[in-house]
Amino acid sequence: MHAAGALAARLLDDIAAHVVPGQTTGELDRLITQWVDEAGATSATIGYKGYQHASCISVNHVVCHGIPGGKSLKDGDILNIDITVIVDGWFGDSSRMYVAGKLGRKAERLIEVTHESLMKGIEAVKPGNTFGDIGHAIQSYVEGQRMSVVRDFCGHGLGRVFHAPPNVLHYGRPGTGPVLEEGMFFTIEPMVNLGRPETKVLADDWTAVTRDKSLSAQFEHSVGVTADGVEIFTLSPGGLFHPTY
Repeated sequence: MHAAGALAARLLDDIAAHVVPGQTTGELDRLITQWVDEAGATSATIGYKGYQHASCISVNHVVCHGIPGGKSLKDGDILNIDITVIVDGWFGDSSRMYVAGKLGRKAERLIEVTHESLMKGIEAVKPGNTFGDIGHAIQSYVEGQRMSVVRDFCGHGLGRVFHAPPNVLHYGRPGTGPVLEEGMFFTIEPMVNLGRPETKVLADDWTAVTRDKSLSAQFEHSVGVTADGVEIFTLSPGGLFHPTY
């Protein structure tokens, strides 16, 4: 998990310099595909349920599972890049936000709130707490900032498989859900909308967008429950996890 998480984080660091106005999401994905291969790793998403790319790239009002293609980024676009790599049979899964050109104030605030909500969720991870505690920490913070948490997608267990129980909801009530135990591995990946939480999936059966066309942001870490807390496997080696810090 250390090796897989470190590779995912390094690749997301490396792609940052290429996120500029005029760049296509397809070229970003081509670079990621090349780098995964050069690292001797495997992309978990190429061939997954028919998906043919090493990343999901979700721009502006796309919530998640955006398909890379020929569309060029415009100045001020925000985007989430999500990758999962397999190293020696272990899965490293992470996503973060990027900005092409100049960042608008509303988008900046959305990114800040989304990042902070992820960190508040991670702070709730320790043996004896529950998955409901994680969801409540995220939901209460986001809604306190007058934004909304997407309900239609969630985090998941992982390790030697891509997706495993339990679902890691980003909303909930304290003390509910399975109890956290040392040795559990899972992702926390809140999706936060400036508008309402509802989403819809487009005709390609992958791309999820906000129903009200409001901006959406997401951050994701792979974590493990330790004896007394939590370890993050996908920390950015270059301190680039948050685009404005």
